[in-house]
Amino acid sequence: MIVDSHCHLDKLDYENKHQSIADVIAKAKARGVDHILSVAVELDEFEPLETLTAPFDNVFLSCGIHPLHQNSDRSEQRLLAYCQQDNVVAVGETGLDYFYSPDDKEAQQECFKRHIRVARQVRKPLIVHTRDARQDTLDILAQHGEGDVTGVLHCFTESLEMAKTAIEMGFYISISGIVTFKTAQALREVVAAVPLERLLVETDSPYLAPVPYRGQQNEPAYTRAVAEFIAEIKGITVEQVAKQTSANFFSLFQHAKSVTG
Repeated sequence: MIVDSHCHLDKLDYENKHQSIADVIAKAKARGVDHILSVAVELDEFEPLETLTAPFDNVFLSCGIHPLHQNSDRSEQRLLAYCQQDNVVAVGETGLDYFYSPDDKEAQQECFKRHIRVARQVRKPLIVHTRDARQDTLDILAQHGEGDVTGVLHCFTESLEMAKTAIEMGFYISISGIVTFKTAQALREVVAAVPLERLLVETDSPYLAPVPYRGQQNEPAYTRAVAEFIAEIKGITVEQVAKQTSANFFSLFQHAKSVTG
């Protein structure tokens, strides 16, 4: 069993690549990807995503406001209402992105803090996006989480030092297809150093398709390629990676229930 711990099922190509969401899930299961966490990046996108995935008990949901979507509805009460639902297993994605949007740092930081408050209220983990904002991300988590919030740094591309600090705070590190890219040697060194017990795997599909699927739209089935690459880095079997990262997922996202036993 493999879990795609972060993707966006509502953004896949259902006109040209997939017949339907059932087709996507069937392709994933054929590659051993039995569970999927699909993430809403705007509040207005949550209810359509909920409707899309409702027939599938192996698809879990998260709701948040991506740091690059600060022009969308940022209502804390609406976020809280969605995140209180039983089918929502996490809060986010949220966080800071100074690489693509350095001019609205204050708005991003305030929105991030709102997500942390909601996570503490509903007692669910955070899904954190961070890019070129290492210290601010860690500082805000420490100051506003107050040791009461866990979660994951998703699609991790930052330093080993940041990974170690986040792990000390109770966070997991999620690895996407970026680890397979030729330019990702530094990330491969992070993966080698981080204990398997603190790793998750993801696609972030439809983005960042791993080798050998570069140039294609990503999909949950390709999580297996990420797991296989991590196994190669660590010198272990893909079965070991699959078993441990799946256990990590259900340990972190305690509102998510395995449907395969």
